[in-house]
Order: sequence, then structure tokens, then C-alpha cells
Amino acid sequence: MKIGFIGLGIMGRPMAMNLKNAGHDLIVPERSSLTDEIRAAATVVATPRDVAAAAEVVILMVPDTPDVEAVLFGKDGAAEGLRAGTLVIDMSSISPIETKDYAKRINALGCAYLDAPVSGGEVGAKAASLTIMVGGPDDAFAVAKPLFDLLGKNITHVGSEPGAGQVCKVANQIIVALNIQAVSEALVFASKAGADPAKVRQALMGGFASSRILEVHAERMLNGTFNPGFKIKLHQKDLNLALSSAKALNLSLPNTAIAQQMFASCIAHGGAELDHSALILAIEGMAAHSIREKS
Repeated sequence: MKIGFIGLGIMGRPMAMNLKNAGHDLIVPERSSLTDEIRAAATVVATPRDVAAAAEVVILMVPDTPDVEAVLFGKDGAAEGLRAGTLVIDMSSISPIETKDYAKRINALGCAYLDAPVSGGEVGAKAASLTIMVGGPDDAFAVAKPLFDLLGKNITHVGSEPGAGQVCKVANQIIVALNIQAVSEALVFASKAGADPAKVRQALMGGFASSRILEVHAERMLNGTFNPGFKIKLHQKDLNLALSSAKALNLSLPNTAIAQQMFASCIAHGGAELDHSALILAIEGMAAHSIREKS
């Protein structure tokens, strides 16, 4: 298929290459940040409008709600180039409420729309093992499913209504953030109490506390390797979506609010671009203790 791919960042780039390596044709918009690999693999056109005009499927993988709106409906946006029958798939993590509006506007052009946010970070994007949460019509999902199979391993059609995938992704981000905070607190507690945090992690991996966060992110915390797989500023954005949606639902999410503030503390200290596992830096700051200190 001719696939337009807009958003070639940490995750978008390997996702696009997985589609290319499976035999699909890539069309991407010109950006100074395009890598040589992408330039060699794709047809590069001037604008998102040109991408949409040349594609059968348009995939978006951009940071936030305003970015999706700009790419779709801004000047020279994809909506201006869409032909009836084109499938638009937004794999960004954005507002469920705005997603409903975007789907309605794309549907009015005679095109199908799926929201299909992902989880798994850079590692999952490279390994084509992403979790993909999809909202939108059954027939559009059937068309997209073979593409999703090239990008992920756990693919769930959450619901036929627009925004269902985004709701699921917000729930995912709540769970991930609270797990990162829990692991951070546990390791700082263990270390300050005099135990070896690496051995504590090893012990916990064999018990009921075991989790993907304990496996992957605790190792990052212990090593202090916070180069981003998923940036703190993006996870904070997702928790902001959770809290704003909760407000609209008259719902309290107290622990989500605390995790959001921990990310805010990291950002205030210059950590916006660090991996979200660096939330431990905020916990360490309050404890005046680093788990990487040698006694």
C-alpha cells in the first residue's frame, strides 16, 4: 500500500521503517530532521497535504493534540489533500474529546478515521512489539489490521466509537506512571534503609511485585541511564489528559495527580527530555538520597 507517515520521531521512525521493510511504499513530508535512512526509504514531498494526496492510508505519530490538529487541518494540512476513501490512522496519544471532533471532520470528507495510540516506547517500536489500542469502525479496523500486525503484538479493537483507543491509552498511562512512581519509592526506601537496591529489585522480580516497570525501568534507575525511550514531558502531557478528562467526568484521580506533580518537579529541574523512568530523580530529591550513591 501507499502509506503516508507523518511524525518520524523516536517511535515514528522505526514504525515507518517496519512498514517499509514489509514492502509498503512510504510517503513523508519534508523536514530538516529527516534521517538519511528515511530519505532513502521514502518518497519525500513538501507538505502533509501532498502526503495525503499520494497515499491510500495516512498515519500520524505526533506528540500532542495541537500537533494532530495542525497536521490535519492547518495550512497545507492533510485534510486538504485527502481523497474519498482514504483511511486516516492517528497513532498519537491525544485528547479523547478532540479525537471525536477530528473523526467527525475527516468522515465528512468521505474518509475513515481510526484512533490507534500505542504503548511500548522506542524498544517496542523497533521490535514491532507495540501494544495498539484502536477506536473506530469495524470495517476501517479490518483494513488497518494487517498494518497493525507489522507494528505490534497486542492489538485490541477497544470500541467502534471514535476516541475509544485514546481512552484506553490514557488508562494505560495512568497505570504506567503510578508503577514508575511505586518502583521509584520502593528503591529509594530500600537504598536509604541500607539494602542494596539492585538485590532488592532482583528479589522482587520473583514475587507478586514483579512488573515490566520493575524489569526494565528499575534497571534504568539503578544505572542512571535516562536517555529517552519515552520522554517525561510526553508522559506528563498524557497525565494532563487524564486529569482534564477526569474533571469533565466529575472523577477524582488522586494518585494520578501526584504522579503528574512528580513529573512536573523533574521538568522544573531540567528533566523534560529525560526518559520517564527519571521520575525517580524527584523521589530521590525529596529523600536527599540517590540509589546510585556508593556507601
